[in-house]
Amino acid sequence: MNELFVPVHLLILAAIVAVLVMIPFWQIFKKAGFPAPLSLLMLVPLVSVVVLYFVAFSAWKVVPVPQAT
Repeated sequence: MNELFVPVHLLILAAIVAVLVMIPFWQIFKKAGFPAPLSLLMLVPLVSVVVLYFVAFSAWKVVPVPQAT
């Protein structure tokens, strides 16, 4: 049971979690008109909250698609 907490396993788990967090934010930032690599900042704990507030309250550079009637 102690082999579950081997540092290599923890590093692999951290890398998997990092990828699972970055992929959705990469797409969100890209679609909102922000630089997609901004999603790398989501891995830094307090900076991620600041980035979310910045994205939430800034003007997005998205042009709405006209709806077919």
